[in-house]
Amino acid sequence: MEPQDPVKREGRLTPVIVLATLIAAFGSSFQYGYNVAAINSPSEFMKDFYNYTYYDRIGEYMNEFYLTLLWSITVSMFPFGGFLGSLMVGPLVNNLGRKGTLLFNNIFSIVPAFLMGFSELAKSFEMIIVARVLVGICAGLSSNVVPMYLGELAPKNWRGALGVVPQLFITIGILVAQIFGLRSLLANEEGWPILLGLTGIPAVLQLLFLPFFPESPRYLLIQKKDEAAAKSALRRLRGWHDVDAEIEEILEEDKAEKAAGFISVLKLFKMRSLRWQVISIIVLMAGQQLSGVNAIYYYADQIYLSAGVNEDDVQYVTVGTGAVNVLITVCAIFIVELIGRRFLLLLGFSVCFTACSLLTGALVLQDKISWMPYVSIACVISYVIGHALGPSPIPALLVTEIFLQSSRPAAYMVAGTVHWLSNFTVGLVFPFIQVGLGAYSFVIFALICLFTTIYVFLIIPETKSKTFIEINQIFIKMNKVPGVHPEKEELKEFPHSTTRQ
Repeated sequence: MEPQDPVKREGRLTPVIVLATLIAAFGSSFQYGYNVAAINSPSEFMKDFYNYTYYDRIGEYMNEFYLTLLWSITVSMFPFGGFLGSLMVGPLVNNLGRKGTLLFNNIFSIVPAFLMGFSELAKSFEMIIVARVLVGICAGLSSNVVPMYLGELAPKNWRGALGVVPQLFITIGILVAQIFGLRSLLANEEGWPILLGLTGIPAVLQLLFLPFFPESPRYLLIQKKDEAAAKSALRRLRGWHDVDAEIEEILEEDKAEKAAGFISVLKLFKMRSLRWQVISIIVLMAGQQLSGVNAIYYYADQIYLSAGVNEDDVQYVTVGTGAVNVLITVCAIFIVELIGRRFLLLLGFSVCFTACSLLTGALVLQDKISWMPYVSIACVISYVIGHALGPSPIPALLVTEIFLQSSRPAAYMVAGTVHWLSNFTVGLVFPFIQVGLGAYSFVIFALICLFTTIYVFLIIPETKSKTFIEINQIFIKMNKVPGVHPEKEELKEFPHSTTRQ
C-alpha cells in the first residue's frame, strides 16, 4: 500500500465508519425518538383501552383522576427508564465495551416491543407501563453510548459530523412516529398496538449487522490492553495499514490519565482537574432539556388551531414541524466541522431565547390582534430550527470530546442523569406551570436559554479539529492545575483508586 500524506488521511470517511454509524444510530438513537413521539397520537385510543380493560375486570369505569394518573405514569415511565439506563452506562461500557453495550441494549427494545404489541390481546395495560420503563432504559443507554462509540471510532476531523448523527436519527425517529401516527395509518383503534410494537424492528436489524463492525479501538487499547485488536480495528476503520501514529496518540492519552486510575462518578466530582468539564456538561444537559423544547411541542397544536388550521389538519402540520427538525439537523452535520461546536451552541440557544421571548408576547396578544397567531407559528418553527442547530445535537458530542477515556463513562452517567431527570421534571412540572402562568411560562424558558448562552460564551472552548489531548490541555489551564499529569494531585485523596475495577 502506498504511503499517504497524514493530513489527507485525516479526512477519510471509509465505508466501514459510515455503515457502523448508520447501524448504531438507526438501531439505537432512532428508537429514542420513535418512543418519544409514538405514544402521542394514539393517546385517546389507549386511554379507552385502559378504561375498557378496567371495566372488564371490576365492572365499572375508572374515574377521571385515576385514568389521568395512570396515563401520566405511562408517559413518565419513559424518562424514568432513561434515568435508570444512564446509571447503567459506566458499568456496561467498561465491561462489555461500547459495541457490546449497544448489542446488549437491544434486549430493552425487543422485549417491550412484544409487551406493547400484544398488550391489547392480553387485556393488560400493565404490560404497556412495564414496556415504557424498558424502552426508557434502552433510550437512556443509547443516548449516552452511541455518541461515545461514534466519537471513539471517528477521525478527529469527522468527530463533530458523526457526533451529530445520533441526534439526526432521534429526529428521524420522531418524524417516522408522527407519520405512522396519522389517523389514516396506525393512530386508530386497531392500529395502535402495531404502532408501539414497531420499535423492535431497528433493534433486530442492529443485532444482525452490528457484530460485523469493529469495537472502539480506544476501548480495546486502553481498557482491554489488546494492541493487536486495536490496530486491526483501526485498519478497518481508516482503510490503510499504517495506524502507528494514531495508536501512539491513544497511548499518549492513556499516559496522560494513568495516574487517575478508575474514575467513579464520586471521584469525577472531587477532581479539581475536571471541575469545569463537569460543570459544563451539567449546564449544557440541563439547558438542553429545561429550555422549553417539550413545552413548545405541547403548545404547538394549540397555536396551530388558534391560527385557523383545521383540527384534522393539525396532525399534518405537526409532521411538517418534525420534517423541519430533521432537515436542520442534517444541516448541523455539514456545518459543525466548518463553523464549530461553540458557535452552533451560541446561535441555537440565542434563537431559542428570542423565540421564547416573542412567543410570550404573541400568546398574550393573540386574541387582541388578528395576525398574532401567525407570529406564534413563526416562533414555534424558529424555536425548532434553533434547538436542532445546537442545543439538541452538540451537548452529547461535547461529553465525548472534553473527557479523556478513563473519565468518559462516569461523565456520560452524569450527563445522562441530568438529561433524564430534567426531562422527567419538565414532564411532571410543566402542566402545573402552564395552568399557573399560562403564556408567561415561556419567560422561564427564555431565561434558561439566556443563562445557557452566557455560560457557553464565557466558558465553553472550541473543540473543532482538536485531539482529545489538545482539548484536555485547554481545560488544564481553565482548572488551574499544574503539570502534564494534573490528576496526580488527586492521588492523595484517592489512595485506593489506582487499580482499575
